[in-house]
Amino acid sequence: MSQEKSEELAGKILGMMFFEPSTRTRLSFETAMKRLGGNCIGFAGSAASSVSKGENLADTSKMFEAYSDAIVIRHDLEGVGRFISDIVDVPVINAGDGAGQHPTQTLLDLYTIKREFNKIKGLNVALVGDLKYGRTVHSLAYALGMFGTEMTFVAPDDLKMPNEILHDLKKNNIKFNETSNIKDVIDDIDVLYVTRIQKERFPDVEEYSKIKGAYLINYDLIKGKDLIVMHPLPRIDEIAHDIDNTKYNKYFEQAFYGVPIRMAILKNIIKNKM
Repeated sequence: MSQEKSEELAGKILGMMFFEPSTRTRLSFETAMKRLGGNCIGFAGSAASSVSKGENLADTSKMFEAYSDAIVIRHDLEGVGRFISDIVDVPVINAGDGAGQHPTQTLLDLYTIKREFNKIKGLNVALVGDLKYGRTVHSLAYALGMFGTEMTFVAPDDLKMPNEILHDLKKNNIKFNETSNIKDVIDDIDVLYVTRIQKERFPDVEEYSKIKGAYLINYDLIKGKDLIVMHPLPRIDEIAHDIDNTKYNKYFEQAFYGVPIRMAILKNIIKNKM
């Protein structure tokens, strides 16, 4: 699969506006576009663009519209993707907006789960770690809810799932539980979706220091359980390396699926615009 290539988007350009650091998302979008025969332009960090000279986001976006057939943006402000989509005439893909959403990550997460279980509906998924600032779990919670998946949110009190998301889930009669103790749920879940504590989102570094390392998923914790472990990466200290070479580890496969999933996204939105 990693060697598959086509010319379906030959001559097309993907504009990549990455104002925040990214490894997997940025590189998988770039790989996906090139495997479809297209090319990429853009920057990884505002210091490499005219934003560092004071150019506003709207003007930068209009320039990318002029040079590109689609735009991928990652930014530290929530709602930026929607804002840009209102001022440009090319498709805009949200590659992560602060502590808001990360929709393309959710698509590859769902794909990973479906490949493993051949279904999504009826599973029990635990989302663990930084649920307050973790944009991946925000998008994933909404998506899993659409499939009727039962969810358990495992987080310290200061990092619980935002109330607006809980409200939306309740409004749509989606089942979920909340706990701060992972041992309460470890025997009953199919998917353990782990996230890192988002240091860069904390207004106070001391508050981060109090919470970091709140959860450590190691082999002893999950040994003998019938589950898989997922993580959007990067991991810091929340998943021990003794899980890497076990049947439980699906986080590297999960990251790999970023390329075919984003190939499908790019092919769909760019060809539909042609």
